[in-house]
Amino acid sequence: MKNLSLHILDIIQNSIRAKASLIELEIFENLKENVFKIIIKDNGIGIEKEKLNKILDPYYTSRKTRNVGLGLSLFKQNAERTGGFLKIYSKLGTGTVVKIMFEYNNIDRPILGDISGVVTLLVASNPNIEFIYKHKTDKGEYFFNSKEIKKILENVSINEPKVIRFLKEMINENLQNIEKPLSG
Repeated sequence: MKNLSLHILDIIQNSIRAKASLIELEIFENLKENVFKIIIKDNGIGIEKEKLNKILDPYYTSRKTRNVGLGLSLFKQNAERTGGFLKIYSKLGTGTVVKIMFEYNNIDRPILGDISGVVTLLVASNPNIEFIYKHKTDKGEYFFNSKEIKKILENVSINEPKVIRFLKEMINENLQNIEKPLSG
């Protein structure tokens, strides 16, 4: 995959298939420590210990529709190419945590991509799931909670086209406020 937001979408789709009702996405960009970290947590059904040992194998998948599961293994490969890692922690009945770390300034680190589009798509297409998105940089942090947005909207559906446009614009605007400065 060409950008990290598509990898994130793939992992969160796994969380949705695992019947999660709460999914948290945290992104940390730390230029001083040269670290780009992504953490995805869910409260889904979790992964059995024997499957957890196989899950990063590209030729293993729990899906019945295809024989390979490249998402996690490609994400891991991208992280390792930059000197980083991908680790998965899971407990049956509790949920799963996926931690991915990249060297920030490494030429092989994929760009983040359209993260506001991914978050908006996930929220709009899964209105019964609570999504929390935290993004922290050296310049500041942004916090998004779909539950709070739904409360503000009251009787307006979160998947109304005008709401979707507003959410994407709101996320983009807030992310621009915490982007790294162009120089220095």
